[in-house]
Amino acid sequence: MTTTDFDKIIWRDALTFVDFFATWCGPCQMMHPAIDKFQREMNGRVDVYKVDIDDRGMLDAVHRYNIMSVPTLMFFRRGEVLWRESGLASYDHLVNVLRELEKREQVAQR
Repeated sequence: MTTTDFDKIIWRDALTFVDFFATWCGPCQMMHPAIDKFQREMNGRVDVYKVDIDDRGMLDAVHRYNIMSVPTLMFFRRGEVLWRESGLASYDHLVNVLRELEKREQVAQR
């Protein structure tokens, strides 16, 4: 993925969840099962992407969003950051955040 691809993804009307991670990051590896489950279970409500901060093609996005620690988790819609959190988060926490965003954004479920 390149920053151009990333920009196209986050500027859509759909809610988009992005996990900024690193392959060398232990907490990031611990998060992947929860994020994979979130992607499976919330399919159709939110699009889920994982971005490796060490991917040279993503350096502009990593700098633009000031990713200083991993994992950093973000929800976007139409290019706007709706929610951001760094560190470990449970599947249930991610589902609760999504529910709150859907209420706030009045996003129709597909």
